[in-house]
Amino acid sequence: MSTPFHPAVVLDGLTFAWPDGTSVLADVSGTFGRGRTGLVGANGVGKSTLLRLALGDLTPTSGSITVDGSIAHLDQFVHRRSGATVADLLGVRTVVDALTAVEGGSTDVAHFDAIGDAWDVHERSEADLAALGLDTLTLDRPLTTLSGGEIVLAALAGLRREPADVTVLDEPTNNLDRSTRSRVHDLVATWPGALIVVSHDVALLDRMEDTAELHSGGLTTFGGGYSAWREHLLAEQEAAEQTLRTAEQKLRAEKRQRQEVETRLAHRSKQGAKAAREKRVPKILLNTRKFKSENSMAKVRGTQEARIDEARQAVDTAAEAVREDRTIRIDLPDPRLSPRRRLVELTSGDTVVEVRGPERVALMGRNGIGKTRLLRQLVRGTDTDAPVSGVALTDRIGHLDQRLDDFDEAASVLDTVRSACPDAPPGQVRGQLARFLLRGEEIARPVGTLSGGERFRVALARLLLADPAHELLVLDEPTNNLDLDSIDALVSALWSSRSGLVVVSHDDDFLERLGIDRWLELTEDGLAEVAGPGIPEEDQTVD
Repeated sequence: MSTPFHPAVVLDGLTFAWPDGTSVLADVSGTFGRGRTGLVGANGVGKSTLLRLALGDLTPTSGSITVDGSIAHLDQFVHRRSGATVADLLGVRTVVDALTAVEGGSTDVAHFDAIGDAWDVHERSEADLAALGLDTLTLDRPLTTLSGGEIVLAALAGLRREPADVTVLDEPTNNLDRSTRSRVHDLVATWPGALIVVSHDVALLDRMEDTAELHSGGLTTFGGGYSAWREHLLAEQEAAEQTLRTAEQKLRAEKRQRQEVETRLAHRSKQGAKAAREKRVPKILLNTRKFKSENSMAKVRGTQEARIDEARQAVDTAAEAVREDRTIRIDLPDPRLSPRRRLVELTSGDTVVEVRGPERVALMGRNGIGKTRLLRQLVRGTDTDAPVSGVALTDRIGHLDQRLDDFDEAASVLDTVRSACPDAPPGQVRGQLARFLLRGEEIARPVGTLSGGERFRVALARLLLADPAHELLVLDEPTNNLDLDSIDALVSALWSSRSGLVVVSHDDDFLERLGIDRWLELTEDGLAEVAGPGIPEEDQTVD
């Protein structure tokens, strides 16, 4: 006998709108199971709002969301917690503070109550940290002294100490190097209790048992990881599009049939009128024929209209199954760059690496090693005393900083993008912005009011619509705030680009799809050319 399905989270007609009336979720129903589920969906569809509703941070406008048991959350902005320490991440700050007070001579009963049976909190916590390779951390270490990877791993260790019935992880691998990502993947694969993961990390999503997609039609769940779900969705959409084409052909055929019938009926009516004028048939017989003809014509027209209505309804039904295309569509201008044109010179000791023409170079290295600093050298020409120096040999260079902090926050979206192409007519820029899913009133909004995904699209539009086109594109973690469909579009756009490219990313899937020509690794010893991830050394060509 099969085991009954007991969902961990249930959505029943869930609706949420902001106080100004902006609708985010409308009548969404569905469930999350007790295993590992990846939650995917386009930017702006409401994933973050759904999570906040589950956590109780927001209240539904109508409908309900029910969590069976306790729920815990790893926020993607956990590193911003002011004044927090490792003890806070592990959830033992209160116990540690009470223990410190008792060891200092306090006899306050509240301190002993807080400690309970956890007198070995330091030993247990150090063991938990050591299991994740964090044996150098102490409980009093401030988060400001930790790398992004250390913060995430310590926070996950805290969540696993006393796991909740349901755990939500929001972009847990953002900005993490490959080693730390691998450890996060391993942790997730053995997570106790129900787990809901929002991420654009395909390797992580493929470790999920189910994939739940939030879209305009609601929440649908597929039994399998992201890649399997994607294949299923593509096959489903191909079938839906074929059904729509067939229905449209049927509608056109019915309309042609109606036109042919109307032509025949018009000819019959004309013949009857001619017979009446020529008085070739007695009037009483003509009237009888006219009545029968009109009655017959009405029935024929009624039948034809019914068939057209049926065909039109079939088209409408088929169209509902075909997704609206909400991905970024980008056609990049050609910078007309010679393959021999020197764009970048990187110097590390006696090693000099040059980037020429439309080469694609990936810069790898662990968190905190200085990759972002090196990219800023290229763009700003600073920090020339660093162990590895970088010089851009072109002034036509476009930079996408992962912090997205170089905006005039009060400027509108339109004015921000036009600053990169001041000679372009406003109407032309509006049309181009629509291809970045920035339309209507959105382009008049101040940049400071945008979400992370919207902000990224503005930065991307400003970079790629620049006139004249950039000869060199410098991208720092470009996929962090993009949904997976938009990452596909970005890959497609960059694949057709004729600009030189230097990119920092820990997303191996993204880099491999870009068709990287050269892989550079930054370490404590300097810069070296290496084989790409998953490429054996003997198969890697190094010029």
